[in-house]
Amino acid sequence: MPEKMKYVIIVGDGMADYSVESLGGKTPLMVARTPHMDWMAKQGEIGLVRTIPDGFNPGSEIANLSIFGYNPISYYTGRGPLEAASLGVKLAADDIAFRCNLVTLKFQGNKIVMEDFSAGHITNEEAKKVILDLNKEMATNEIRFYAGVSYRHLMVLKNGAAKFSNMEKLEITPPHDIIGKEISPFLPQMNEPVLTLMMKSQRLLKNHPINHTREAKGLPPANSIWLWGQGRSPRMITLKERFGMEGYVISAVHLIKGIGILAGLEVLEVPGITGYFDTNYDGKARYALRGLREKDFVYVHVEAPDEAGHMGDLRLKIEAIEAFDEKIVGRILRGMKEFKQYKVLVLPDHPTPLSVRTHTADPVPYVIYSNEDGATSAHGKRFDEVSAGQSGISIEKGFELIERFLNPRCSC
Repeated sequence: MPEKMKYVIIVGDGMADYSVESLGGKTPLMVARTPHMDWMAKQGEIGLVRTIPDGFNPGSEIANLSIFGYNPISYYTGRGPLEAASLGVKLAADDIAFRCNLVTLKFQGNKIVMEDFSAGHITNEEAKKVILDLNKEMATNEIRFYAGVSYRHLMVLKNGAAKFSNMEKLEITPPHDIIGKEISPFLPQMNEPVLTLMMKSQRLLKNHPINHTREAKGLPPANSIWLWGQGRSPRMITLKERFGMEGYVISAVHLIKGIGILAGLEVLEVPGITGYFDTNYDGKARYALRGLREKDFVYVHVEAPDEAGHMGDLRLKIEAIEAFDEKIVGRILRGMKEFKQYKVLVLPDHPTPLSVRTHTADPVPYVIYSNEDGATSAHGKRFDEVSAGQSGISIEKGFELIERFLNPRCSC
């Protein structure tokens, strides 16, 4: 029996960017040392793909749904339920799940400013204590908080869709989109229970012991929750049903793990991964290769470049891209040689430009390398936004990229 093809998708969250004046008009991808992605571009197929459909907020939930092969128009209901799947939170038909950030607000007289959407990347241990206390003081038969990772958590409103007819239609801006801005234009109306919960959290967290300790160390306090990305649980056809494909997802981010779970993948939990610059890159690569020995598909997600983009830190973004190329892409490419047939897809999910410090909907570069003889390709000089744009390949419907990559037996 011939050996089956092995597939790996590697996502460098937010790697794509705009030209930077201090880089002579080049992007971070253009100046970063990325020999492994550049080699793939020279040997394989490079192009552009639009992961954010028109009319959608350019969030990671939309972009990664597209990369996984799901049309957001058909499958997206909200970010919260995707993260609920990762946390093992079972949602009833009318339950509404919200993403719950721990944030730092700055109070300036009558104005309140979003100072930090991550509460200074609060630690898991600190955050769990905060969420525990929020549950003690704010949870009811209808409201419950669930601890996630660092600043990323979950709030579930039981039977919320039936009780509040407008709840799913609320437009609440993600906190990373309003860094340094006054929050009042982005809040729900005064009578909304979401706003009531956010305001109550501020009163409870003002004198929380965790915040006293953080402030004494000069760290931003987690002085409020920010609820957003609400929705009901989607019903998704699995990758096995679509492509006959079983596999794993590797990420420190519950959102990505949740999409993977709903797609029918298993989560490979890698020790020491954080969703930040100190993540266990080597562990992600090793576990990806181990997963491919057991199954035929692995989806690897790395958050660090996106975090640097949100911070507006050019040096950190270049370093994160270089670490992604060397410690993830390079390590996986070297390890793939143990398999007779394999294909590798590398791309950002969306741009996170330093100049705006949030996600944008621009197309992103992708590169596919296959060790199959006679594989078709559109070569580039290196892996970056300009080379991808010069290839002549532009995929307007991002969810179709996975079909191009997997060469499925059927299209669903």
